Amino acid sequence: MTVHRTAVLIAAALAATAALALSGCSAGGGEPADSLDGSQLLTIPREDMGTFDRNFNPFANPDFPMTQVAIYESMLVYNPADGSTTPWLATEWEVAPDSMGITYHLREGVKWSDGEPLVADDVVVSFDLQREVRGGFDYIESVTAVDPLTVQFDFTEPFSPALLDIGQQVIAPAHIWNDVDDPTKFANEEPVGTGPYTEITNFQAQSFDLGKNPNYWQPEKQQIEGIRMLAFAGNDGANLAAANGDVDWAPQFIPNIDEAYVAKDPEHRFYWFPTTGSMINWQFNTTKAPFDDANVRKALSMAVDREQVTEIGMQGYTHPADCTGLSGSYDAWRDEAVVDSCTWTERDLEGAGELLDAAGITLGADGKRVLPDGSPFVFDFSVGSTSSDWVSVGNVISQNLAELGVTVTVAAKDWGDVVASYENGTFDSGIVWSANAPTPYQFYRGVMSTETVKPVGEQSFDNYHRYGTPEADALLAQFAASSDEAQQQSIMNDLQALFAEVAPVATLFPGPEFGAASTLRFTGWPTEDDPYAPLGGVRSRTAVLILTSLEPVVAD
Repeated sequence: MTVHRTAVLIAAALAATAALALSGCSAGGGEPADSLDGSQLLTIPREDMGTFDRNFNPFANPDFPMTQVAIYESMLVYNPADGSTTPWLATEWEVAPDSMGITYHLREGVKWSDGEPLVADDVVVSFDLQREVRGGFDYIESVTAVDPLTVQFDFTEPFSPALLDIGQQVIAPAHIWNDVDDPTKFANEEPVGTGPYTEITNFQAQSFDLGKNPNYWQPEKQQIEGIRMLAFAGNDGANLAAANGDVDWAPQFIPNIDEAYVAKDPEHRFYWFPTTGSMINWQFNTTKAPFDDANVRKALSMAVDREQVTEIGMQGYTHPADCTGLSGSYDAWRDEAVVDSCTWTERDLEGAGELLDAAGITLGADGKRVLPDGSPFVFDFSVGSTSSDWVSVGNVISQNLAELGVTVTVAAKDWGDVVASYENGTFDSGIVWSANAPTPYQFYRGVMSTETVKPVGEQSFDNYHRYGTPEADALLAQFAASSDEAQQQSIMNDLQALFAEVAPVATLFPGPEFGAASTLRFTGWPTEDDPYAPLGGVRSRTAVLILTSLEPVVAD
């Protein structure tokens, strides 16, 4: 183990050194204060990409660094850290009294980075592209440019969560994308956006730089000169860069962060890990037996020691989940009656064994369980090999399940391969995050609505475990049609009870929003006392709030 760990760290060090050398950056975050002239680039690691492929397509490749936060913007920005909504490309909106539509009014004077004005047709084209490339927004009947700054959405049915659902879709320029033959394959190497940092000033396989949008609508908020992204094939390399002061912002899992990161410069370094991220689930492929049996899923869940998972796997940065499935961002919706009656997120090996026995999955003389057909109950736990925290979680679960007589193999692979198996439905089980929208509607829709279930072999971007029940569909429809808060809460309570009954996934823990930063070169970061955005939200829409608030430190 020691040899392996040493090898990993050496490899990580080499990767970090290579990234910095290729970028022409000499330990950016660690440079002496007297070299700070205000032109330093905000340096951020990306821990799950060993190399960058130049593709800033916001529809086909939305997770590429900075694409949906620095280059493209949305009409609204919702901040889960304090529950606020900030008007962005839209300044006003009207929701139809019957919840059958919304009209947004775009901000005057916004220009694309090529100087063209933002117009309502950009919104129309963006929603056409989003639906064509990735699907979703099934409740939208039509999107109409009423005039150059007004866009109207009409729905096929009442849909109360639509305001933020629509408002947070990034908008791309129609005058560029109307000429694209195949939006699924367009690499968009020279993006034109409305965001604060749109200009690709340097691009290499292990780093790229973004410069200022010359036509940004808030020039007074472009106080930092630009952004530098560094690629790392795992947490270890990114963490080494953070420890060495080579990055300014470290939005990734850092074990023992007080000693490994903060202690090296306690005057400037800090972290903030609120548990308001997505719920992290152990998902089972319900198209495969015996995972199609709710009692089997509950039994496997009951074998998991979530205290060990959160203390060992997650270093104590979060806490065990309950049977509602709701993360910390939904505490106001949580039904304590469901929490109190919860059984399958508590460790109970005896009860788990009884459920498996009842399902015909019996314990053999060798202490191993076999399926009704006599074959061993053995399956994989899929996880990206670069996510050291989640690999640790998998190892804890594997050890826990061995005590039940079930063999779970931690299959740590490239994240691309893992996600592909999720999307096409060929995996056994795996760890996955869930939808994290302003209300729990999208979470429950994603884990147990038949509308999100795709056949095996057909690509799915949601509900990888392919579970759905008409009862959930009916409750979700009632919630969407209601604008009465008391009624919505009552329906949400019913959804929580249904989730606890059918256990579509085994909830593990609410995801911490990993955020660590240094004030050595930049100030103005969000904190627990000033939660204007989650510090860990470098991939969420709220990152633009940080990019437009930071100020460079200038040496006297």
